Amino acid sequence: MMPTVDPASVRQLVCNLASPRQEIETAFVAVGARLTEGAALLNTLSKVFEALPGTLGGQDVEEATARLNSVASRAEELAATFSQEKTDLARLVDVVAAANAPISDLKRAVKMMGIVSVNARVTAAGIVGDIDDFDVFTTDIATLSDSAGKTIQDFAQVYRQLTTEVDRAASQRARFETAHAQTLSHLGASLAATLEALGAQRTTALESSAQTGRVSRQIVGRIGSAVMALQVGDATRQRIEHVETSLSTLADLLDGQEVSGHVFAEDDRPAALAAIANLQQTQLSQTAASFAQELEQAQADLSALAADAGTIMDRSRDFGGDERGKSSAIASLSAQLRTAVTILADFEAERAKLEIVASAVQATVRTLLEHVVAVQEIEANMRLVSLNAAVRCAQLGPRGASLTVIATQLRELTSETVVAAEAAMARLDQSSQLAGSFSAAAAGQGGGKVGELEQQATLALDILSRLDQHMAAALVRLNKDGPKVIRLLQDAASGLAGQSSMAELLDDIALAIAALTRDDVPETPSDGLIEVLASLRKHYTMEAERQAHDRLFPRPASVVQQPANGTAPGDDLDLADFML
Repeated sequence: MMPTVDPASVRQLVCNLASPRQEIETAFVAVGARLTEGAALLNTLSKVFEALPGTLGGQDVEEATARLNSVASRAEELAATFSQEKTDLARLVDVVAAANAPISDLKRAVKMMGIVSVNARVTAAGIVGDIDDFDVFTTDIATLSDSAGKTIQDFAQVYRQLTTEVDRAASQRARFETAHAQTLSHLGASLAATLEALGAQRTTALESSAQTGRVSRQIVGRIGSAVMALQVGDATRQRIEHVETSLSTLADLLDGQEVSGHVFAEDDRPAALAAIANLQQTQLSQTAASFAQELEQAQADLSALAADAGTIMDRSRDFGGDERGKSSAIASLSAQLRTAVTILADFEAERAKLEIVASAVQATVRTLLEHVVAVQEIEANMRLVSLNAAVRCAQLGPRGASLTVIATQLRELTSETVVAAEAAMARLDQSSQLAGSFSAAAAGQGGGKVGELEQQATLALDILSRLDQHMAAALVRLNKDGPKVIRLLQDAASGLAGQSSMAELLDDIALAIAALTRDDVPETPSDGLIEVLASLRKHYTMEAERQAHDRLFPRPASVVQQPANGTAPGDDLDLADFML
């Protein structure tokens, strides 16, 4: 047998074990803290982005899409209406202008009536005496001629106003066409592209959600695996502590102190040294091997976890535009929709102007019609006067021949006046009908609905703006917390990088423990040694320790089958076996 080992050398081994134990504990606690923080942030982020497809596919977005469809279809109809209105307005200008010729004839005929009436007064004054009643030539014709002149003057003035209104409307529409015609024609296509972009955004969101969910499930598995792998740190710490306790017990035993109620004689100490030293060398070697193996798995799990976190960050960014989270497809949709709202508002204003012109045309035509009625009344009175004039001329015989000619001219001019007025009104009636068609088109195709379309577009814009803000906030959070998550998980993985040397150090200390004795484990331990070994076994918290112990020191069958505490084998496993 070897000489008894100095207890101080055994206690030095205890001190040597304290350093790797503390370093392992510190490293794994730090890694666990990073893993916990990173996993919590990652879990929050994944929930945020998994909820986004529900938002994109929710009823609000369906409502916004329906409103956009309505705006797009109505915009296409309005674009077609715009082209037709341009044609109708050009016709209105032509029809109103065409009335100028008969109105000019009307003015000329009335002017000639005035000249003839003057001639009638002069001629009558030269051929009749004071006793003759020729007021028909001296007064009645002049009165009717003046009335006709005033009526036609008013008629011409109202017509000039009508011409001015129609020309102004045509000029305004031309300016509007220059500014918006092309934009209006492309508005429907633009909004259709907007809807397509929204659909693509939703499709991308759903795809990203599926990917995010898959990666999230992987991460959950990785986290569980990493947590289990990190238990090696706590398990190693406990097993080292148990070896330290056992070595301290051995040192006390070798120092002659009482251990488990026994003081070992000097002759009994070598056997106790061989038993405990071999046991602790076995325990520490197995601890080092298990630590090295599970440390490799823990590093792999943490590295994979960090990589998965990077993947979920990249996929989550597909929800928005650029990686900074400052733009998105929905932001682009909102900008296009704002343009659509502006165009619709401009179109509504232009249609309102056209309706005003249409109302003015119809009101003017009604006024002109009143003047035509007046002209017709004047024509009837003038015929009556001309008939009276013819009777007076017949009474004068040859002296009234000149007055007969004048009366005939008046009848002809009166007829021309009525014909010219009716010809002008025929043109103006057409303008009234065209104006009426504008009003009908405004009511049926846009006038009463453009405001509603603008409201629809505005509501859709509000819905999409809120959704865009929700997504922007999610992306901001991603860009804020995402790098932190990846950094935490990478730091957790790198935090175990130097731990492999601890396994080598534990192996070295295990060899030093083995060098304490060259004796084999006693085949028949003394009663005192059995009690010491049983006391050491009670401190074990892991099944691996018990198994290593029992291989060196098999327990009696009666003890295994009927434990003293009445528990089944393995029931004394501590919860610490499964916790960090």
